[in-house]
Amino acid sequence: MQAIIDLLNNYLSDESTLKWTVVVLVGGVIFILALGISVIVMGVTNPVRRRLGMVNQKEEAPKGALALRISTAMGPLAAFVLPKEELERNKIKHDLYKAGFRTPQAMQIFYAMKAVLAVSLASIVLLASPFLPNIDTQTLMMYAAMAGAVGLLLPNYVLSKALERQMRLLRNAFPDALDLLVVCVESGLGLGPALQRVADEISVSHPELALDLSTVNAEMRAGVQREKALRNLADRTGLPDIRGLVALLVQSMRFGTSVADALRIYSEEFRDKRMQAAEEQAAKIGTKMIFPLVLFMFPVFFVVAVGPAALRIIDAFKSL
Repeated sequence: MQAIIDLLNNYLSDESTLKWTVVVLVGGVIFILALGISVIVMGVTNPVRRRLGMVNQKEEAPKGALALRISTAMGPLAAFVLPKEELERNKIKHDLYKAGFRTPQAMQIFYAMKAVLAVSLASIVLLASPFLPNIDTQTLMMYAAMAGAVGLLLPNYVLSKALERQMRLLRNAFPDALDLLVVCVESGLGLGPALQRVADEISVSHPELALDLSTVNAEMRAGVQREKALRNLADRTGLPDIRGLVALLVQSMRFGTSVADALRIYSEEFRDKRMQAAEEQAAKIGTKMIFPLVLFMFPVFFVVAVGPAALRIIDAFKSL
């Protein structure tokens, strides 16, 4: 116990550390207060808006209901940073959908978080001004504006990383799914049941692609045309390999050719394509190894090989 007390005393005796601790704590409190006030004032205290949101978006799942409540509360806050151009809004909505954020309220939550982060980071910089006595007002406002800009851009960065992760997961899952789909179709299953069987088989190892394939089968069973359901799959994933598969299946169904033969040919071509990509990556290794060799390995080699001889030469010159 005494050691803990001594540690706290040493920590509190450091004035600089104490100041920045206060800044971090105050910034965290401001972030929580901004988020809480936006939820309470703009959502909970407005029963008309809450009821309209519940009527317009009927989500029975608990996750969907939570997203609906958050979006209903943050709707006015997101309106301040929503882009006016319809093209940009559609692009962000499409990126959110491809990244796995597929609730109808994802875009509102995304822009609301941009507003909250911008205000919170700018407030932290302004609150840190008493601990920076040598800074003038103009520089402080510039730093606050930069912090606000970081808050606005941070969700875009997170979205890009989530999109890259989703694309990588789908790219890794697609070869296994394609081979299973070929086996299922050649064994006599129709396209819809084959997609569902593949989704069931890969649901543990590749749940992201399994969900998309199950959605295709569900759309077909609900009455959506096969071509439309397959094109929706290509739009949801955005993976070029899946787009190629969808184009092949659509053409095969349109011209009446065998789906099994088309899948077999595409599987062989895709396997050759993966092999060529692997060979290309292997061929680049030699070039990529040049800089590590020159910067790290060659200097050490020269020190070990030439160092003793250089020391002997220096000693020989000193003895002259």
